[in-house]
Parts: sequence; C-alpha cells; structure tokens
Amino acid sequence: MLTAKQRALLMFIHKRLEETGVSPSFEEMKVALDLKSKSGIHRLITALEERGFLRRLPHKARALEVLKLPEAAAPPRRDAFKPSVIENLNYASGKPAPGLEEEGVPILGRIAAGTPIAAIQHEQARVQVPPSMLRGGEHFALEVHGDSMIDAGIHDGDTVVIERCDDARTGEIVVALIEDEEATLKRLRKKGGSIALEAANPAYETRIFGPNQVKVQGRLAGLIREY
Repeated sequence: MLTAKQRALLMFIHKRLEETGVSPSFEEMKVALDLKSKSGIHRLITALEERGFLRRLPHKARALEVLKLPEAAAPPRRDAFKPSVIENLNYASGKPAPGLEEEGVPILGRIAAGTPIAAIQHEQARVQVPPSMLRGGEHFALEVHGDSMIDAGIHDGDTVVIERCDDARTGEIVVALIEDEEATLKRLRKKGGSIALEAANPAYETRIFGPNQVKVQGRLAGLIREY
C-alpha cells in the first residue's frame, strides 16, 4: 500500500519517462510534489524501492526505472516486453514443441545485443513460430549475440522474432540500423530530435544519435529459446 505522496511521485516519474525517456531531476520532483526539501524526495524514492515499485540504475545520473505501477493505475503496456518463449525447438529436425501449429519465418542473420555487429543479411534459414506470436504483416527472425538486453529477458543465443516496420514508439525494443551499416537490438527512446538506443544491462551505456543516423527496421514480437 502506497501513501498519497509515494503514489504521486511514482506516477510523476512514470509519466516523465513515458514522455521523454529521461527521469525527472530531484528539483523537478520536489516542485511537482510541493515539498520543501530534496531530502523528502530521497525518502520517498527509498520507500518505493523497498516496495518494489522503483529501481535506481547504477552508474547513471538521474536514472530511475519504474518496475510496476499501483494496480489501479497500471495501463496495458506494449513496451514492457515479456518474452513469448518457445522452448525446446528442434532446429535440426524442424519439429516444433508438441501442440504448436507453426509457420516459418526467415532467419536473416545475427543481431547484436551489445556492440553493434554487421547489418542484417539475406535469408539464411527458416524457423517455425506459432501464429499467435505474429501480429500481422511481415516478420523475420534474428539470432541474438551479446548480453546487453539480458534484463529484458533476452539472452545470448536466443532467436528474436521481429515485426518489420520503419517506426516505433518510445520504450519499444527495436532492431535499429545505425548509419546504414550496423544493426543492433535495443530499447528505443525519443527525445526532441534525438534518438537513444538503451540497453537492458547496466554494464552498457545508452547511445544517443541524431534523427538521420538511426533507422528502425522492426520491433520485437517474440522470442525463441533452445535448450
């Protein structure tokens, strides 16, 4: 159960992150809640952390992540990705997990979840995915290389299913093509004329680009993991 002040601060931070992708400053939080000092904000943030609503991201200034909202205030979120995972898919035999009626999606190469690697290649093979994972339109798959999206549930060696598109909302996980040369899998943040590609691993820094340096190639639709 949150106090009125705790809830007000959480919703203020959530709204600012949704709008800009950047946490508000302590001064902005103090003014928004009509508090007399920043120490009150520190106490509220600590209380929200202890209750599992908020997390401070290490090694980043003004970096806060909203982990959940009060139940009555939580809207449906497309950008809070929860992997739709197919386990034990046998690539060698082409046999899907039992009970799944699946259709093929082309695998176009490897995608970096870390330092960007070579751009998307031509079709190399096909992978079977359930129709429920596909949103309509064209889809393709990429093999993940790296660990920068591990906190979003995407691991090295996974295969991500991507809905092809040329734009995405802030907060969505996308395949981004950087300067027509390198492709990477990151969370998209838009602020003014800038585009931020944000990792889901505190070991990696968020990278900022101009609007003409990044092209969205698709957004995350699902994930396949083989054990």
